Amino acid sequence: MDVSSANALAPIPFQGSPEPTLGVEVELQIVDPSTFNLKQGSVALLDRVGRDHPKIKQELTQSTVEVITGICTDVGHCVRDLSESVRELYAHSAELGLAFSSAGTHPFGQWRDQKIFPNDRYQGLVDRIQWPARRLLIYGLHVHVGVSSGEKAIAVSNALSSYLPHLLALSASSPFTDFEDTGLASARSKIFEGMPTAGLPYRLANYGEFQSFMNTLVRAGAIQTIREIWWDIRPHPNFGTLEVRICDSPSTMEELAALVALTQCLVVALGERYDTGAPLRLLDPWILRENKWRACRHGLDADVIRDNEGDHAPLREQLPDLVAKLEPVADRLGCLAELRGVHRVLESGASYERQRRTYAATQRLPDVVASLADEFRESVEAAPA
Repeated sequence: MDVSSANALAPIPFQGSPEPTLGVEVELQIVDPSTFNLKQGSVALLDRVGRDHPKIKQELTQSTVEVITGICTDVGHCVRDLSESVRELYAHSAELGLAFSSAGTHPFGQWRDQKIFPNDRYQGLVDRIQWPARRLLIYGLHVHVGVSSGEKAIAVSNALSSYLPHLLALSASSPFTDFEDTGLASARSKIFEGMPTAGLPYRLANYGEFQSFMNTLVRAGAIQTIREIWWDIRPHPNFGTLEVRICDSPSTMEELAALVALTQCLVVALGERYDTGAPLRLLDPWILRENKWRACRHGLDADVIRDNEGDHAPLREQLPDLVAKLEPVADRLGCLAELRGVHRVLESGASYERQRRTYAATQRLPDVVASLADEFRESVEAAPA
């Protein structure tokens, strides 16, 4: 053993959470209420609500605002927390000439026209990564679920990767970008994969291997902090959570609640199997990659591989079965109603499907954004205070 190398490694303590508490972050589009193009409004907006606002934050471009929750006890708590902050945004929107839309991409906003938020971290990121970072005009949902230990976080992450296609397809809201229908349900997921540390997580044996990997990347100059690991699932040692980052920004609060409930139930159910020593099912890495692509391309119409022998079934058949299996967990967590919202997405169509229906009817991309802005605002107004 090389003792000098071992001593150079910095421990990364995992601040475990004893309960599966929740934290949610959602990135919203700032749009012009007349043209429905993106609008560079985040600086003025944050000046109005306060640069130190605990729950309304800047993002990479000035046409984006991020809304985050505090530590929440259940899904309903998350929805109330987020809705309160978004209502605060709406209180200033008319005077500033702003509206908000929620989807994984903007159908016709141009990344070349966007201004980077005046922040050293963002400016440094763009200087370092260049074109892949400049074209990062995308919007996502991040869900944190409390996990008790780093070892458990790695084990659950490995197993949870099998369900990333389910989450991606339900959230898919980015069929249009750069004035065209991409043919994908989630163009955002492919754009994001252009970043050097984004995409599917690596399968790691344990939390020690995660620490070693992070230390190696920092020492090699590949990243400066763990915050620059943008995997679809990543352990968040400081928060004591698993952070699930696969989802497009959902277009309504009801969809957001369903996605958060499904994420929490999966983490808890897999974590309970880990606690009892039951084996966690792992799909081969090539299958994980293929399944993610199928969900990205076809959304809810994807035919997803179910096991390492190659058996497969449509997601529209798999999702109701998955919800049924998770209902006892959801009942204990107090999110049964929100989990059943998955059925409503299947019935009414995911956001990418609704957007295409709007475009088919009007042949105008601004009408697509107007529809997104309307349904998001209506869903916030209908959310419980």
